[in-house]
Amino acid sequence: MSKVAGKRALYTLEFKQEAVRVVQSGRSCVSVAKEFGIASQTLDSWVRLSRDGKLGAVNSKPITAEQMELSRLRAENARLKMERDILKKATAYFAREHV
Repeated sequence: MSKVAGKRALYTLEFKQEAVRVVQSGRSCVSVAKEFGIASQTLDSWVRLSRDGKLGAVNSKPITAEQMELSRLRAENARLKMERDILKKATAYFAREHV
C-alpha cells in the first residue's frame, strides 16, 4: 500500500485479497479494517467486488492463525514506521526553532 499527500491510497491486489480472505474466514469487516489500517467502507467494497468476481481470484482456502498474525504485524509495523517518521520530522522542526 502507498499513499501520496493529497491522493487516494493505492493498495496491491495481494493486500486486498488478504484482507478479504480474513473477512471471509469469519472476522468482522470493522475489526479487519482496523487491523489492516484501512477504512471499513473500503474493505466492504472489496468484499462485495470479491463476491461478484471483480476483485480477482480470491483463494477460498482458510487462512491460518500464523497468517493472520503476520498480516496484523505487517499493518502494525507500517503504522509504527509512519509514526516514527512523523516524530523525526517534528523533532527536526522544533530543533531548528531553538537554534
